[in-house]
Amino acid sequence: MTVLITGANRGIGAALLAHYRHTDTAAFGTARNPEGDLLPLDVTQPESVRELARRLNGLPIGLLVCNAGVYADLGQSLENGYAPMLWARSFSTNVMGVFLTIQALLPNLRAAHGKVAILSSAMGSDARAPGGSYIYRASKAAVLNLGRNLATDLRPEGIAVGIYHPGWVKTDMGGPQAEITVAQSVSGLTTRFDALNLTNSGCFESYDGAVIPF
Repeated sequence: MTVLITGANRGIGAALLAHYRHTDTAAFGTARNPEGDLLPLDVTQPESVRELARRLNGLPIGLLVCNAGVYADLGQSLENGYAPMLWARSFSTNVMGVFLTIQALLPNLRAAHGKVAILSSAMGSDARAPGGSYIYRASKAAVLNLGRNLATDLRPEGIAVGIYHPGWVKTDMGGPQAEITVAQSVSGLTTRFDALNLTNSGCFESYDGAVIPF
């Protein structure tokens, strides 16, 4: 199986890439500003996404992990924060970028009867509303909706789609006060990806297997 992970230059994406390569899986990673053997990809730029598809040239992809994302409104205040440019950046990366990537790589997924793992967040659950982080929460709710609709449309083609919460992880985004390590998150996530199939396609699960309410 060939694995492709977007946003693999740091954090969970980099750790996922390292995990699959350690298990001798053919794994590729992308980054907006790639170093080493990462492939260039800016998910907010349609031409960049199309160029990645051309570069892959029909390579069958057994697992596409849509990990690239931003938390642009971290620490913003309701009174004077959440500028329009932050909304645009967040939705173009966290929602549109996921769609464009999946859309462009559909031939690769079809060739492998592959599956798609979208990294969202429990912060996108409408059942949980503790306030704050309005842009990030809204974008993660939107990509959850996107993933569940893609699961419906791609099921007849044998392509499963799962949406996952990686946990509150000690990364640059999660901060040092987060609850779990990157290794714990990756261990759980890869177990969830292995279990993804057409029966549970459209699932919204935490890295530890807990079902998250929509």
